Amino acid sequence: MTFAQSHSVRRWGAMLFALACVIAACVARPAGAMPLRDDAVFCHAETSLSVADGELTSLAFSCGDEPVGYQRASLWLRASIDRLPGVQAQAIAVRYTRFERLAVAFVYADGAVRWQRVRRGDYGAHWRVGGQLLFEAPDRSAPLVAVAMRFDRLTDHSLLHPRLISADEAGLQAAGMAAMIGASLTLLLVSGIYSLSLAVAARCQYLVWQAAWSGVMIVWGALWSQIHLAILPAAAGTPSARAATLLACLAIAVATASAVTAIGRDHISRGLQSATLVLGFGIGLAGIPLALTQSGDLGLWGQILGVAIIVDLLAVALCLGRGWRRGSVEARDFALAWGLPMAMLALVHVVDVEDGFWGAGSKLPVLVAATWQALWLSAAATRRLSHLRVERDHARAAEAHAQALARRDPLTGLANRRGFVERVTPLLAEARAGDLPAALLLVDIDRFKSVNDGHGHEVGDEVLCRIARRIDRWEGPMCTVARLGGEEFGLLTVGMEGIMLDRFAESIRREIAACDHRDIIGDRRVTASVGVAEAKPAVDFQQLYRFADAALYEAKRAGRDRVDVQRYGRGGNGPPDRDVALLN
Repeated sequence: MTFAQSHSVRRWGAMLFALACVIAACVARPAGAMPLRDDAVFCHAETSLSVADGELTSLAFSCGDEPVGYQRASLWLRASIDRLPGVQAQAIAVRYTRFERLAVAFVYADGAVRWQRVRRGDYGAHWRVGGQLLFEAPDRSAPLVAVAMRFDRLTDHSLLHPRLISADEAGLQAAGMAAMIGASLTLLLVSGIYSLSLAVAARCQYLVWQAAWSGVMIVWGALWSQIHLAILPAAAGTPSARAATLLACLAIAVATASAVTAIGRDHISRGLQSATLVLGFGIGLAGIPLALTQSGDLGLWGQILGVAIIVDLLAVALCLGRGWRRGSVEARDFALAWGLPMAMLALVHVVDVEDGFWGAGSKLPVLVAATWQALWLSAAATRRLSHLRVERDHARAAEAHAQALARRDPLTGLANRRGFVERVTPLLAEARAGDLPAALLLVDIDRFKSVNDGHGHEVGDEVLCRIARRIDRWEGPMCTVARLGGEEFGLLTVGMEGIMLDRFAESIRREIAACDHRDIIGDRRVTASVGVAEAKPAVDFQQLYRFADAALYEAKRAGRDRVDVQRYGRGGNGPPDRDVALLN
């Protein structure tokens, strides 16, 4: 194992250990809280809806068996506080909210009964972030001996999980859950917007699914945790609970599509991909009847759905594993992102945690795990796109460098003929548009072949480089220079004419003749002939080059080491107006 691999293992080990500590801390029942399970003093009675709340004391409660026939009637639950030693209960918390009406009674030792009531669409001040309803016992001198709850048209009593809790503990838990849920939903929102922007920029299908999944989880988290009741109090109760059930199943389907479609078809088989997608969308469709059901064993259907979810997770894990083994970067990213949610979903379906996590049950860890997944995938997509951008920038830089080399003389570093033509063509067009003169100077080294023959090509190349460095000094806004080939150099000027142009050409000839090459060729002087073609207004490069080449021929014919200037008017359509030879 390499050092990097060892470091990665230690990092993941530390993260999983920290996660285990958090889970243990949240699952553990805090002091002062008692879940009301079947093994507690938890008795029940069933009556018609017409029975008044005040009939509580006259009801015959049954203990130890399961309540039946309450879905379209009233279910009464009673717990005796005096038979639960060590519990200083001041409030009762209820998480399940698929009912029409709930009345909570606090019974005191002096026989007094205090009622608190909520109904669908009106929870008043009893709702708490975290999907719970909290009823605090009125402060009286007489001790509290029992609590009772009446549910009208309750869907499934096995999903209630009420808790006796102290008021202080209830406040701390509500504040902690509000902070955690708010942070999770905010991060999911940011991740969803970011994933959608990446999907539009990179045109990635799986990022669209990822953004859709984040959106579904945001709405589900808001409905489950009851945050939406702050602005939509009339949505309290069964409608929100049903919508949350439907969204939970839809989230599984969208998450499955996001993970499976991220893997290319060359990395997993079409059959495995299709089967996993069918399973995921089947779970999404199963949420419709689960959301609409009002009677029957909803807990049993929930268990069946849990098995289907585990099978779906295993199928997704198989897709990701095969994709990872076959080199899919997306499969690797999704495997790391799905690791925590998979473990969490498996945990809540295998281990009973419904009384843990501050009374929020399995929903809170699922929301936190979903936030982890969204953030990880956003970071992974950003990292991958950053690598692609770096590779693109490198490719563009290499292409630009190659293009620059194609336009640059490799020996002298000056522009070559191609680069020179590309640079001067727009300059000449601007000169023609502005009725400005343009001049091309062709510089040819005299008898350069004898330098190569007498001293070798390496020495000849060094001579050319020294001359090129001299010529390069005139590169600027008014002059463009290049090596046109062999021992021929070119300079193009715009706006310079007459005596100024003559002096400029003569200064070039003298500068070249003044180059000191004694260290490589002895006392031999290296001179150059310069042919200048001036045209007003400017003409195109090819025409100007022919004129300059003719002037260079005249300078060579006249004895070399001299300048020959030929000026053309009327766009170069006629013979030169005059010839000027500036001799050494």
